[in-house]
Amino acid sequence: MMRSARPALFAAAALAALAGTAAAQTKVGMITTLSGGGASLGVDTRDGFMLAIEQAGRDDIEVVIEDDERAPDRAVQIADRMIQSDRVDVLTGIVWSNLAMAVVPSGTAQGKFYLSTNAAPAQLAGRGCHPNYFAVSYQNDNLHEAAGAWANQAGYADTFIMAPNYPAGQDALTGFKRFYEGDLAGEVYTDLGQTDYAAQIAEIRASGADSVFFFLPGGMGISFLKQYADAGVDLPLIGPAFSFDQGILQAIGAAALGIRNTSQWSKDLDNEANRAFVAAFEAEYDRLPSLYAAQGFDTANLLLSALDKADIGDPEAFRAALREADFDSVRGDFTFAPNQHPVQDIYVREVIEEDGVFTNRIVGTAMEDRANAYVDDCTMTQ
Repeated sequence: MMRSARPALFAAAALAALAGTAAAQTKVGMITTLSGGGASLGVDTRDGFMLAIEQAGRDDIEVVIEDDERAPDRAVQIADRMIQSDRVDVLTGIVWSNLAMAVVPSGTAQGKFYLSTNAAPAQLAGRGCHPNYFAVSYQNDNLHEAAGAWANQAGYADTFIMAPNYPAGQDALTGFKRFYEGDLAGEVYTDLGQTDYAAQIAEIRASGADSVFFFLPGGMGISFLKQYADAGVDLPLIGPAFSFDQGILQAIGAAALGIRNTSQWSKDLDNEANRAFVAAFEAEYDRLPSLYAAQGFDTANLLLSALDKADIGDPEAFRAALREADFDSVRGDFTFAPNQHPVQDIYVREVIEEDGVFTNRIVGTAMEDRANAYVDDCTMTQ
């Protein structure tokens, strides 16, 4: 049974397993966060991606994996090295939107394809769209739009909203407000990487809000939820899946029980591809998959489906094959909008405890066949 290892060792093992005696025809550069804050997100991204590659048993794909340490400058250096020295054909793996904004425009300008396993900022969905950029995950606003729509259904009329001050955080609050019909008791941007939320919790308590929407991924969300529970604030919370994902929930514990969150994927989605993925991931890594693992798995399978149809040396044909999205997504129905971001359903999940493990179950659908707000701004659609 495979376990997560140090990044260099994992990459070396993956290359050895994949390359065999044949020279790789397609080279993939994965830049993701494997150490420090947010490492669990990158580890799950990597493990989901590599599971799909290994299941395919392909000897024509080489994957180079490096740790960006959640630092934009380092991510840019790695990308430049992968493009210029390693001669990768495809880049993928970035978790954080500020890193994506630093890497993606340069990579696509150099003729490389970028398949996003997670970060999908508004700037790259609208005027900054590019024929070689595909977001396999969502568009950043999507899960927050769904939270706003669900807040209306729940009858909330005076919500306090909060997110970190970076591209994904700005997209989060923009997305929530796009569909939320009530008033705002407060709107706050926190520092990226912040761990002490005493001041914000005091502000929430004094705001007169009837609910709280927050987007705080990774360790930020763990810190906030624990402090919120300890403070005894009796207001319902709403959030996107990022703060209620599988690995994060185990660190939060009972403080998360009953909280509703929005996601385009859940381990209990009832389709054949998802059932097989959840079982295979748990068997391989001895843990349940997260949203990030599911997105990594789908991204690899999209890549494999395109390689089955077209030579990556023919960019136009390969791009057309990617657009077809001819693979069995763990999300069920999956198509690309004209700006190459998914069209997909977004669900409402509830945090539960199941066999001693904190996890999520779907309790409703917030949006059906949602694309994104930036399709008409993309030059490819004009």
